[in-house]
Amino acid sequence: MSDTIRVVSVLPDLLGTYGDSGNAIVASKRLALRGYQVELINAGLKDGIPSGGDFYFVGGGEDGPQSKAAELLRVDAVVERALESGAGLLAVCAGFQILGESFIGPNLKPQAGIGLFSCRTHRFDGPRSVGELIVEPVGSLAGLPLLTGYENHQGVTELLPGAVPLGGVLVGNGNNFEGRSDGAVLGRAIGTYMHGPVFARNPALCDHFLSLVLGELAPLGAIPLEEAHRALYDERISEVYKP
Repeated sequence: MSDTIRVVSVLPDLLGTYGDSGNAIVASKRLALRGYQVELINAGLKDGIPSGGDFYFVGGGEDGPQSKAAELLRVDAVVERALESGAGLLAVCAGFQILGESFIGPNLKPQAGIGLFSCRTHRFDGPRSVGELIVEPVGSLAGLPLLTGYENHQGVTELLPGAVPLGGVLVGNGNNFEGRSDGAVLGRAIGTYMHGPVFARNPALCDHFLSLVLGELAPLGAIPLEEAHRALYDERISEVYKP
């Protein structure tokens, strides 16, 4: 790893409908607050996706752009090769779907995904999943605070045998499949349906993600930004989750 941390926002002009490119910004800012030198790269359609990044972010989008993004990501397997080299990956909603084994394309037929996550996404015939999403982290993320986000999708993501979810759904639908789970975790790769952006809403999850690549991070301490977030976080959770 070089002295400069390279943070790559993948195809934000295709997969930027729900503000998920904000996750790369939040991660960059939290690294900078800890004294890291950071290069934030917005890898759009005309730029190509650089290899050698330390963190990659894939966001949400509509059916057509999602299908196009899957085609582009499949060409040279930059994201998969980066993970093999030690990078971290966050994929949200459509980004999560296309990194699975298959998803529903704009013609409402299954389309091959990248195959990173062991899951398949089908189209849900019922009401669209729209609203607040509260997730209790499990597995390697157990011990983190409850996670809060906003979902907006028509998908049903089926985790295949051996796949590990990000967490259990307490409010909302998440993967919208049996067992009420959200997302998937595979080593340094995290998939979720939580918009928000999810790292802006959940800085503890952001720091956990960064630590998967960089090791234990120095705490930020009682800076005004953290204190303001804690108050907003507590208010948001209490409004939508009544255990």
